Amino acid sequence: MAFLLDDIFLSPVKFLHFIAKSVHEEATKKLLDEDGVRKELRELYRLLESDKISEAEFDRREKNLIDRLEQIEAYKRRSA
Repeated sequence: MAFLLDDIFLSPVKFLHFIAKSVHEEATKKLLDEDGVRKELRELYRLLESDKISEAEFDRREKNLIDRLEQIEAYKRRSA
C-alpha cells in the first residue's frame, strides 16, 4: 500500500522529469545536427552563386555556420 501511495504522490515529479529529459535530448540532437548545418552551408553557397544574397551576407552567415561546425566537433571530441 505504501508503494502505491508513493507512486501516486511522485507521479507529477516523474512526469516533469520525463518531460525535461525529452526536451534536453531533442535540444542536444538539434544542437549536434552536423548534417543539418552542412545542408544550410550548401544552401548558402547556392544562394551566393545565384546572386540572391550579397557577399557580405554570405560571409556573415558562412562564419556562423562554420563556427557551429567547429563547436559540434569540439563537443564530440570532449564527449569521446
